Amino acid sequence: MLLLIVTTILWAFSFSLIGEYLAGQVDTWFSVLMRLALAALVFLPFLRWRGYRPSTLLLYMLVGMLQLGIMYLISFEAYLYLSVSEFLLFTVMTPLYVTLIYDLISKRPLRIGYAFSALLAVAGAAIIRYDKVSDHFWFGLLLVQLANLCFAVGMVGYKRLQETRPMPQHTAFSWFYLGAVLIAIVAWFLWGNPAKLPTTSLQWGILVWLGVAASGLGYFMWNYGATQVDAGTLGIMNNMHVPAGLLVNLAIWQQKPHWPSFIAGALVIFASLYVHKRWVLRSR
Repeated sequence: MLLLIVTTILWAFSFSLIGEYLAGQVDTWFSVLMRLALAALVFLPFLRWRGYRPSTLLLYMLVGMLQLGIMYLISFEAYLYLSVSEFLLFTVMTPLYVTLIYDLISKRPLRIGYAFSALLAVAGAAIIRYDKVSDHFWFGLLLVQLANLCFAVGMVGYKRLQETRPMPQHTAFSWFYLGAVLIAIVAWFLWGNPAKLPTTSLQWGILVWLGVAASGLGYFMWNYGATQVDAGTLGIMNNMHVPAGLLVNLAIWQQKPHWPSFIAGALVIFASLYVHKRWVLRSR
């Protein structure tokens, strides 16, 4: 749980940095490639293949392709149509995706309690950011939902792989990032624009920070934490980034949220976690 909280705080800064300094200024495909290549380099020393079936290594690469590679490509594109706060709003369905996909992959009946606590988290995040949306609502909504699905499938897939085909997590992540960076390389060669590379040291610095810290260490901590909690808690924690990201916007760029809805929504999210821990898990 602590790893999920620390990662949420770490990622809260990423949304604002991408929206303010990279989106529309630096080529989307290059941003994704740079971020994932640096993350892959962090874990390259841990790459091992002896003693593992090729199918297992390919599955870890596949979840990396989905959770980071394809998800990043869609997310960076979505920033061209959305503000940071709108992007955060449209991620609120992720907890529900996580619980439903986990039950589907595990071949078990839908757990109503898990779905209920996830819907509470969705409602809380929606309350926070329902004050206004832009003219690009529907297209932005579609892009972010596609990204959310890729993220949820990859995250749940990683959790299930650790349950059914376990390996040391630093080794697993070396294959995870290898799969993600392969997607980014293909995208760059197909659609990249060399004329829109970073032009300032600040933009380069942000890409390095996003690659090494937010992606390299952040996703490792998040997925490691995901293997230590149940799917319902994991889904709820996905929406903690909404209040955290808006607080970063306030602290750095003085973009004040609508305080009544912010407080009400944040309380609902925390309430969903309490309900899940207090009643749903105990009832099992």
